[in-house]
Amino acid sequence: MRYKEEIEERENVIEIHNLRKSFGNNHVINGFTLNVKEQENIAVLGQSGSGKSVLIKCVIGLIKADSGSIKVLGKDLLNLEQAELDKMRRDIGFLFQNNALYDSMTVRENLEFPLRRLRLGKSKVETDKMVSEALEDVGLLRAIDLMPSELSGGMKKRISIARMLIIRPKIILYDEPTTGLDPITSKEIILLMNKVHEKYKTASIIISHDLNCIKLTAHQVVILKDGINYKKGSYDELKNSSDPWINAFFNT
Repeated sequence: MRYKEEIEERENVIEIHNLRKSFGNNHVINGFTLNVKEQENIAVLGQSGSGKSVLIKCVIGLIKADSGSIKVLGKDLLNLEQAELDKMRRDIGFLFQNNALYDSMTVRENLEFPLRRLRLGKSKVETDKMVSEALEDVGLLRAIDLMPSELSGGMKKRISIARMLIIRPKIILYDEPTTGLDPITSKEIILLMNKVHEKYKTASIIISHDLNCIKLTAHQVVILKDGINYKKGSYDELKNSSDPWINAFFNT
C-alpha cells in the first residue's frame, strides 16, 4: 500500500489548528495548522527566524501559544493544568538543539534525571536497567560514567537521544538534530533517528536545515512561511515544485 493511502488510516497524535504566537509586534506563528499521524515523521523547513523552534516548543508546552488549539494524544494542551501537562510530557521526547546535558552530572546521572523528575524509576535495579538499555540503543554504554566535557559533539547528541528515549516516548520532537556536526557524524545521527523510529514506532516533528536529514527521515515535509503551513508534500514533490520560493530551498 502506498504511503499516503496507509497513513490516512492512522489516528492523529498531534493536531495543530490555527495556532498563533507573537512576541510583541513580531507575529511568529500566524495561523499554523498541521496534523501528524501515528508513526509519521514530518519535517518542518523554513528560513532562519521563521518560527520553527517556537512551533515545537508550543507543542510541548515550553512556550504558551496565544490562540488556536493543540491536541496531543487527544488532550487539549492549551487547557491543561500544570500537573496534567507534566503527565502528558511523559509521552513526548524533546531533543534540544544544544543537547542540554547537565555539565555537573555524569552520563548516568543525566539519564536518571528524567526518571526521577517523572517518577518513572521504581527501584535502583529498574533504573539501572533503563539507563543501560537507553545507552545500548545509541551504542554508548561504555560512556555511562563519563562527564559531558569528555564527550565529542556526536557523543553528546547520542546521549541526548538516549536521555529522551529512556522515558519511552510516543512522540519525538527534534530541534536541528544534526546542526554543528560533521557530515559523517550527521549521517550516523540520521541513521540513529531512523533506527529509533523503526524500533519504537514513534511519530516525530523534525526541525532541520539539513536537507539530507530531511530527505532520509521525513515522510512529509512542511514549508513554514509567514507563520503558516505554506505547503506540505513529500521531499521530491517539494524539490520539484514550480514555486520559486519553495524551489530555492532545494536548489541553493
